[in-house]
Amino acid sequence: MFDNLSLFLETILEGVPLTVGATVGGILIATVMSFIAGLAMLSRWWIIRAIARVYVEIWRGTSEVVQLLWIFFVLPILVGYDIVPMAAGIAVLGLNFGAYGAEIVRGAVQSVPRAQYEGSIALSLTPAQRMRRVVLPQALVEMMPPFNNLFIQLLKGSALLTIITVHEITYQAREVLDRYLPSQAALVWLVVLVYYLVLAILITMGMRWIERRAAALVGRKPSKPRPLRRMLAGSKETQLAASQSGVRD
Repeated sequence: MFDNLSLFLETILEGVPLTVGATVGGILIATVMSFIAGLAMLSRWWIIRAIARVYVEIWRGTSEVVQLLWIFFVLPILVGYDIVPMAAGIAVLGLNFGAYGAEIVRGAVQSVPRAQYEGSIALSLTPAQRMRRVVLPQALVEMMPPFNNLFIQLLKGSALLTIITVHEITYQAREVLDRYLPSQAALVWLVVLVYYLVLAILITMGMRWIERRAAALVGRKPSKPRPLRRMLAGSKETQLAASQSGVRD
């Protein structure tokens, strides 16, 4: 079963640069669109809020596959120019996940305590200065964990680019199965899973580093997952308190 493992590894590895390129490009566009749309939804002008909401609902509420096919096949007919498959894939990934990221930005900004706003107003900071110096640095720490999840989802979503013949990891795996040994599908797809897992771990490591840096800038510690023992202990304490409250009642 493992006689052709080296062949599988080398052939599928050829798709890693395109997967990484699509992921990085998608992350850059998604990050920009997340902040633009997320902050626009908090604007004082209703027209700006409406435009941002329309963008979020359209890209979040429609199929990512249909978006990809529409931009790659339909848009060139409308504009009269062909679109490079990689460019179409990056655009769809960035715009689609940017719509989800906009809600992350909006929620993180709104989670900043009201006292911080009031303190910045007392310091006579302009609205732009309040957002840049007080609100966003604190909100950025809250954004990092959900953005980490979002970027990993974007990485996995890059597999859809195989539909428009981008030779990324999934496409290369299909090439191996079609050309060489279809009977070894289990091993081929296991290799694909490992490649995606490694890339996801790298994204997580990078995002955790950014989270630590962002937290240090505002004098906070990044959030840490609670150990299982502490979670169980907390659950037992909650149940005990609830039972005691019921007895007193």
